[in-house]
Amino acid sequence: MNSFLIVRLGSLGDIVHTIPAVAALRKRYPTARLDWVTHPTYVEFLNLVVGLDRSIPLDTRMPGSLWRGLRALRRAQYDVVIDFQGLVKSAVIAQLSGAARRIGFSHRDLREPLAHFFYTDTLETKEISHVIQKNLALLGALNITETLVQFPLEVSQVPIVSQVQQETPNGFVVINPGAAWPNKRWEPEHFGALASSIRSTYGWGSIVLWGPGEQALATAVVASSDGAASISPTTTIPELLALAQVCKLFISGDTGPLHLAASVGAPTVALFGPTRPERNGPWAESDVVVSRVDECSCVYERRCRLQHPCINDITVPEVVAAVDRCVLAHS
Repeated sequence: MNSFLIVRLGSLGDIVHTIPAVAALRKRYPTARLDWVTHPTYVEFLNLVVGLDRSIPLDTRMPGSLWRGLRALRRAQYDVVIDFQGLVKSAVIAQLSGAARRIGFSHRDLREPLAHFFYTDTLETKEISHVIQKNLALLGALNITETLVQFPLEVSQVPIVSQVQQETPNGFVVINPGAAWPNKRWEPEHFGALASSIRSTYGWGSIVLWGPGEQALATAVVASSDGAASISPTTTIPELLALAQVCKLFISGDTGPLHLAASVGAPTVALFGPTRPERNGPWAESDVVVSRVDECSCVYERRCRLQHPCINDITVPEVVAAVDRCVLAHS
Protein backbone atom coordinates (compact mmCIF):
# COMPACT_ATOMS: atom_id res chain seq x y z
CA MET A 1 0.00 0.00 0.00
CA ASN A 2 1.50 3.28 -1.14
CA SER A 3 -1.12 5.92 -0.40
CA PHE A 4 -3.65 6.62 2.33
CA LEU A 5 -6.39 9.18 2.81
CA ILE A 6 -7.70 10.20 6.24
CA VAL A 7 -11.29 11.45 6.40
CA ARG A 8 -12.06 13.62 9.43
CA LEU A 9 -13.82 16.85 8.52
CA GLY A 10 -14.25 18.28 12.05
CA SER A 11 -14.58 19.31 14.79
CA LEU A 12 -11.28 20.67 16.14
CA GLY A 13 -11.22 18.43 19.22
CA ASP A 14 -12.06 15.36 17.15
CA ILE A 15 -9.30 16.23 14.71
CA VAL A 16 -6.81 16.49 17.58
CA HIS A 17 -7.95 13.08 18.82
CA THR A 18 -7.30 11.55 15.39
CA ILE A 19 -3.64 12.64 15.19
CA PRO A 20 -2.21 9.72 17.25
CA ALA A 21 -3.74 7.25 14.78
CA VAL A 22 -2.21 9.20 11.89
CA ALA A 23 1.16 9.16 13.68
CA ALA A 24 0.88 5.38 14.12
CA LEU A 25 0.00 4.97 10.43
CA ARG A 26 3.03 7.03 9.41
CA LYS A 27 5.24 4.98 11.71
CA ARG A 28 4.11 1.76 10.03
CA TYR A 29 4.29 3.16 6.49
CA PRO A 30 7.16 5.69 6.57
CA THR A 31 7.35 6.24 2.81
CA ALA A 32 3.67 6.08 1.87
CA ARG A 33 1.67 9.10 0.78
CA LEU A 34 -0.53 10.25 3.65
CA ASP A 35 -3.20 12.93 3.03
CA TRP A 36 -6.10 14.22 5.10
CA VAL A 37 -9.38 15.68 3.83
CA THR A 38 -10.96 18.16 6.23
CA HIS A 39 -13.08 21.28 6.49
CA PRO A 40 -11.15 24.35 5.27
CA THR A 41 -11.20 25.78 8.82
CA TYR A 42 -8.74 23.15 10.00
CA VAL A 43 -6.21 23.15 7.18
CA GLU A 44 -3.97 25.63 9.05
CA PHE A 45 -3.77 23.30 12.02
CA LEU A 46 -3.20 20.14 10.00
CA ASN A 47 -0.28 21.84 8.27
CA LEU A 48 1.48 21.59 11.65
CA VAL A 49 1.21 17.78 11.77
CA VAL A 50 4.63 16.29 11.07
CA GLY A 51 4.47 13.38 8.63
CA LEU A 52 1.27 14.45 6.91
CA ASP A 53 1.87 15.08 3.22
CA ARG A 54 -1.16 17.20 2.39
CA SER A 55 -4.38 18.51 3.91
CA ILE A 56 -7.20 18.82 1.39
CA PRO A 57 -9.95 21.38 2.10
CA LEU A 58 -13.52 20.27 1.47
CA ASP A 59 -16.67 22.01 2.65
CA THR A 60 -19.73 19.82 2.06
CA ARG A 61 -22.02 22.87 2.30
CA MET A 62 -20.25 24.78 -0.48
CA PRO A 63 -20.67 23.17 -3.93
CA GLY A 64 -17.48 24.74 -5.32
CA SER A 65 -15.33 23.51 -2.44
CA LEU A 66 -17.05 20.12 -2.50
CA TRP A 67 -16.39 19.41 -6.18
CA ARG A 68 -12.83 20.76 -6.08
CA GLY A 69 -12.08 18.57 -3.11
CA LEU A 70 -13.63 15.47 -4.64
CA ARG A 71 -11.73 16.00 -7.89
CA ALA A 72 -8.49 16.25 -5.92
CA LEU A 73 -9.29 12.98 -4.15
CA ARG A 74 -10.09 11.14 -7.39
CA ARG A 75 -6.87 12.36 -9.03
CA ALA A 76 -4.75 11.12 -6.13
CA GLN A 77 -5.88 7.49 -6.61
CA TYR A 78 -5.52 6.37 -3.00
CA ASP A 79 -5.05 2.73 -2.12
CA VAL A 80 -6.84 3.01 1.25
CA VAL A 81 -9.24 5.50 2.82
CA ILE A 82 -9.82 5.50 6.58
CA ASP A 83 -12.97 7.29 7.76
CA PHE A 84 -12.54 8.38 11.38
CA GLN A 85 -15.69 10.53 11.26
CA GLY A 86 -18.27 7.81 10.87
CA LEU A 87 -21.06 9.88 9.35
CA VAL A 88 -22.92 9.18 6.14
CA LYS A 89 -21.35 12.23 4.48
CA SER A 90 -17.81 11.21 5.43
CA ALA A 91 -18.45 7.63 4.31
CA VAL A 92 -19.77 8.88 0.97
CA ILE A 93 -16.63 11.00 0.56
CA ALA A 94 -14.57 7.89 1.25
CA GLN A 95 -16.40 6.01 -1.49
CA LEU A 96 -16.28 8.88 -3.98
CA SER A 97 -12.50 9.04 -3.55
CA GLY A 98 -12.37 5.93 -5.71
CA ALA A 99 -10.21 3.94 -3.29
CA ALA A 100 -10.78 0.21 -3.53
CA ARG A 101 -10.39 -0.25 0.22
CA ARG A 102 -12.43 1.88 2.64
CA ILE A 103 -12.04 1.36 6.39
CA GLY A 104 -14.53 2.53 9.00
CA PHE A 105 -16.14 1.69 12.33
CA SER A 106 -18.75 -1.04 12.67
CA HIS A 107 -22.42 -0.04 12.70
CA ARG A 108 -22.53 -0.43 16.51
CA ASP A 109 -19.91 2.30 16.87
CA LEU A 110 -21.46 4.79 14.46
CA ARG A 111 -23.67 7.77 15.26
CA GLU A 112 -25.13 7.25 11.77
CA PRO A 113 -25.15 3.45 11.31
CA LEU A 114 -25.96 3.66 7.59
CA ALA A 115 -22.38 4.83 7.02
CA HIS A 116 -21.08 1.29 7.37
CA PHE A 117 -22.61 0.31 4.01
CA PHE A 118 -19.97 2.45 2.27
CA TYR A 119 -17.00 0.64 3.84
CA THR A 120 -15.20 -2.46 2.62
CA ASP A 121 -13.64 -3.11 6.05
CA THR A 122 -15.16 -2.39 9.46
CA LEU A 123 -13.85 -2.83 12.97
CA GLU A 124 -15.76 -2.83 16.26
CA THR A 125 -14.49 -0.60 19.09
CA LYS A 126 -17.60 -0.43 21.27
CA GLU A 127 -15.80 -1.59 24.40
CA ILE A 128 -13.06 1.04 24.14
CA SER A 129 -13.77 4.22 26.11
CA HIS A 130 -11.58 7.04 24.87
CA VAL A 131 -11.92 8.26 21.29
CA ILE A 132 -8.12 8.39 20.87
CA GLN A 133 -7.90 4.68 21.60
CA LYS A 134 -10.91 3.99 19.38
CA ASN A 135 -9.13 5.71 16.51
CA LEU A 136 -5.93 3.78 17.16
CA ALA A 137 -7.91 0.55 17.32
CA LEU A 138 -9.42 1.23 13.89
CA LEU A 139 -5.95 0.73 12.45
CA GLY A 140 -6.32 -2.92 13.43
CA ALA A 141 -7.91 -3.34 10.01
CA LEU A 142 -4.37 -2.77 8.69
CA ASN A 143 -2.80 -5.03 11.35
CA ILE A 144 -1.44 -2.01 13.20
CA THR A 145 -1.63 -2.49 16.97
CA GLU A 146 0.03 0.71 18.20
CA THR A 147 -1.26 2.02 21.56
CA LEU A 148 1.25 4.80 22.17
CA VAL A 149 -0.41 8.23 22.07
CA GLN A 150 1.77 10.71 20.17
CA PHE A 151 1.12 14.16 18.71
CA PRO A 152 3.85 15.04 16.19
CA LEU A 153 3.11 18.76 15.98
CA GLU A 154 5.49 21.47 14.84
CA VAL A 155 5.09 24.34 17.31
CA SER A 156 6.93 27.54 16.40
CA GLN A 157 8.10 30.38 18.59
CA VAL A 158 5.71 33.30 18.24
CA PRO A 159 5.90 36.88 19.58
CA ILE A 160 2.79 36.51 21.75
CA VAL A 161 4.64 34.14 24.10
CA SER A 162 7.37 36.67 24.89
CA GLN A 163 4.74 39.37 25.35
CA VAL A 164 2.74 37.31 27.85
CA GLN A 165 5.86 36.19 29.71
CA GLN A 166 6.96 39.81 30.14
CA GLU A 167 3.54 40.70 31.55
CA THR A 168 3.51 37.69 33.93
CA PRO A 169 7.12 37.27 35.16
CA ASN A 170 6.09 34.66 37.76
CA GLY A 171 4.37 32.47 35.18
CA PHE A 172 0.90 32.35 33.76
CA VAL A 173 -2.23 30.23 33.52
CA VAL A 174 -4.36 30.08 30.39
CA ILE A 175 -8.13 30.17 30.92
CA ASN A 176 -10.44 29.30 28.07
CA PRO A 177 -14.04 30.14 29.09
CA GLY A 178 -15.70 29.68 25.70
CA ALA A 179 -17.20 26.69 23.92
CA ALA A 180 -19.47 26.20 20.94
CA TRP A 181 -22.06 24.45 23.13
CA PRO A 182 -23.56 26.86 25.71
CA ASN A 183 -23.85 24.07 28.29
CA LYS A 184 -20.08 23.44 28.16
CA ARG A 185 -19.33 26.94 29.51
CA TRP A 186 -18.63 27.48 33.20
CA GLU A 187 -19.82 30.84 34.55
CA PRO A 188 -17.32 33.65 33.75
CA GLU A 189 -17.56 34.93 37.33
CA HIS A 190 -16.43 31.51 38.53
CA PHE A 191 -13.41 31.66 36.24
CA GLY A 192 -12.64 35.14 37.54
CA ALA A 193 -12.74 33.98 41.16
CA LEU A 194 -10.55 31.03 40.23
CA ALA A 195 -7.96 33.33 38.63
CA SER A 196 -7.90 35.42 41.80
CA SER A 197 -7.35 32.32 43.94
CA ILE A 198 -4.53 31.07 41.70
CA ARG A 199 -2.73 34.41 41.94
CA SER A 200 -3.07 34.41 45.74
CA THR A 201 -1.75 30.85 46.07
CA TYR A 202 0.85 30.60 43.32
CA GLY A 203 1.55 34.15 42.17
CA TRP A 204 0.57 33.32 38.58
CA GLY A 205 -1.41 35.66 36.40
CA SER A 206 -4.10 34.36 34.06
CA ILE A 207 -4.52 34.98 30.34
CA VAL A 208 -8.08 34.62 29.10
CA LEU A 209 -8.54 33.28 25.58
CA TRP A 210 -11.47 34.12 23.35
CA GLY A 211 -12.64 33.16 19.90
CA PRO A 212 -15.20 34.62 17.50
CA GLY A 213 -18.16 35.98 19.45
CA GLU A 214 -16.50 35.30 22.83
CA GLN A 215 -14.78 38.59 23.64
CA ALA A 216 -17.58 39.69 26.00
CA LEU A 217 -17.29 36.39 27.83
CA ALA A 218 -13.54 36.83 28.27
CA THR A 219 -14.04 40.42 29.39
CA ALA A 220 -16.48 39.24 32.07
CA VAL A 221 -13.86 36.80 33.39
CA VAL A 222 -11.27 39.58 33.61
CA ALA A 223 -13.72 41.96 35.27
CA SER A 224 -14.46 39.47 38.06
CA SER A 225 -10.84 38.43 38.69
CA ASP A 226 -9.79 41.29 40.99
CA GLY A 227 -6.98 42.15 38.58
CA ALA A 228 -5.59 38.60 38.42
CA ALA A 229 -6.49 38.03 34.76
CA SER A 230 -6.02 39.89 31.51
CA ILE A 231 -7.62 39.32 28.15
CA SER A 232 -5.55 37.69 25.44
CA PRO A 233 -5.08 39.31 22.06
CA THR A 234 -6.65 37.44 19.18
CA THR A 235 -4.78 34.16 18.79
CA THR A 236 -4.25 31.75 15.93
CA ILE A 237 -4.00 28.01 16.49
CA PRO A 238 -0.17 28.10 16.25
CA GLU A 239 -0.13 30.89 18.86
CA LEU A 240 -2.48 28.97 21.15
CA LEU A 241 -0.25 25.90 20.94
CA ALA A 242 2.84 27.98 21.73
CA LEU A 243 1.14 29.54 24.77
CA ALA A 244 -0.09 26.17 25.99
CA GLN A 245 3.38 24.69 25.68
CA VAL A 246 4.85 27.10 28.24
CA CYS A 247 1.92 27.89 30.57
CA LYS A 248 1.72 26.68 34.16
CA LEU A 249 -1.84 25.41 33.69
CA PHE A 250 -4.54 25.33 31.04
CA ILE A 251 -8.10 25.47 32.37
CA SER A 252 -11.08 24.93 30.10
CA GLY A 253 -14.33 23.16 29.43
CA ASP A 254 -14.60 20.38 26.85
CA THR A 255 -13.75 22.24 23.66
CA GLY A 256 -11.09 22.37 20.95
CA PRO A 257 -8.54 24.57 22.76
CA LEU A 258 -8.50 22.16 25.72
CA HIS A 259 -7.51 19.28 23.46
CA LEU A 260 -4.96 21.40 21.60
CA ALA A 261 -3.34 22.28 24.93
CA ALA A 262 -3.27 18.66 26.05
CA SER A 263 -1.67 17.63 22.74
CA VAL A 264 1.45 19.70 23.53
CA GLY A 265 1.64 18.50 27.12
CA ALA A 266 0.14 21.45 28.98
CA PRO A 267 -1.00 20.57 32.51
CA THR A 268 -4.78 20.73 32.20
CA VAL A 269 -7.75 21.11 34.49
CA ALA A 270 -10.86 20.21 32.52
CA LEU A 271 -14.46 21.02 33.43
CA PHE A 272 -17.09 18.67 32.01
CA GLY A 273 -20.86 19.03 31.97
CA PRO A 274 -22.84 17.28 29.21
CA THR A 275 -20.00 15.16 27.81
CA ARG A 276 -18.11 12.18 29.18
CA PRO A 277 -14.46 12.77 30.12
CA GLU A 278 -13.69 9.06 29.83
CA ARG A 279 -14.53 9.35 26.14
CA ASN A 280 -13.00 12.68 25.13
CA GLY A 281 -11.33 14.19 28.18
CA PRO A 282 -7.62 14.68 28.87
CA TRP A 283 -5.75 11.40 28.56
CA ALA A 284 -2.68 12.07 30.73
CA GLU A 285 -3.00 10.60 34.22
CA SER A 286 -1.53 13.78 35.72
CA ASP A 287 -4.33 15.97 34.34
CA VAL A 288 -7.46 16.57 36.42
CA VAL A 289 -11.14 16.51 35.45
CA VAL A 290 -14.08 17.92 37.38
CA SER A 291 -17.30 16.52 35.95
CA ARG A 292 -21.06 16.70 36.40
CA VAL A 293 -21.99 14.37 33.57
CA ASP A 294 -23.44 11.77 35.94
CA GLU A 295 -26.09 14.29 37.02
CA CYS A 296 -26.64 15.71 33.52
CA SER A 297 -30.08 15.49 31.91
CA CYS A 298 -28.85 16.37 28.40
CA VAL A 299 -25.76 14.23 27.82
CA TYR A 300 -24.25 15.05 24.42
CA GLU A 301 -26.95 17.60 23.69
CA ARG A 302 -25.92 21.10 22.71
CA ARG A 303 -28.38 22.93 24.98
CA CYS A 304 -29.54 22.25 28.53
CA ARG A 305 -33.16 21.17 28.78
CA LEU A 306 -33.46 22.53 32.31
CA GLN A 307 -32.08 26.00 31.49
CA HIS A 308 -29.47 25.41 34.20
CA PRO A 309 -26.38 23.74 32.76
CA CYS A 310 -25.02 21.14 35.14
CA ILE A 311 -21.49 22.45 34.61
CA ASN A 312 -22.47 25.48 36.70
CA ASP A 313 -23.06 23.20 39.68
CA ILE A 314 -19.27 22.84 39.82
CA THR A 315 -18.10 25.16 42.59
CA VAL A 316 -15.04 27.39 42.64
CA PRO A 317 -13.55 25.54 45.68
CA GLU A 318 -13.83 22.25 43.75
CA VAL A 319 -11.81 23.67 40.87
CA VAL A 320 -9.32 25.30 43.23
CA ALA A 321 -8.74 21.84 44.73
CA ALA A 322 -8.40 20.39 41.21
CA VAL A 323 -5.78 23.03 40.39
CA ASP A 324 -3.83 22.07 43.50
CA ARG A 325 -3.92 18.38 42.52
CA CYS A 326 -2.81 19.16 38.99
CA VAL A 327 0.07 21.36 40.14
CA LEU A 328 1.21 18.64 42.55
CA ALA A 329 0.96 15.93 39.88
CA HIS A 330 3.08 17.95 37.46
CA SER A 331 5.66 19.12 40.00
